[in-house]
Amino acid sequence: MLLPLAACAGTGSEGPDSASPPAMAQGPCSHDGLDRFTGQKASADLGVELLKASGAKMLRWGGPNMAMTMDFRPDRLTVSYDDQMVVTSARCG
Repeated sequence: MLLPLAACAGTGSEGPDSASPPAMAQGPCSHDGLDRFTGQKASADLGVELLKASGAKMLRWGGPNMAMTMDFRPDRLTVSYDDQMVVTSARCG
């Protein structure tokens, strides 16, 4: 009975970097110019670039079939990637 719930739980090893990149921005996230990251290989270094470009305080990686909360956070950037670790979208919230 616990198996389906365990499958949704994060292990901390998912995503391009098991540790969250440092918060580098001061204000809310901005979508402007984030399309240029689509198609790039997801990595910790790219995460730092995404934080700088968006102004977000935190970064959330979203892998294929990964469950994520739907709460809106104006200071958060969510970056989705595919099975090949290629960024498919970057959006605020």
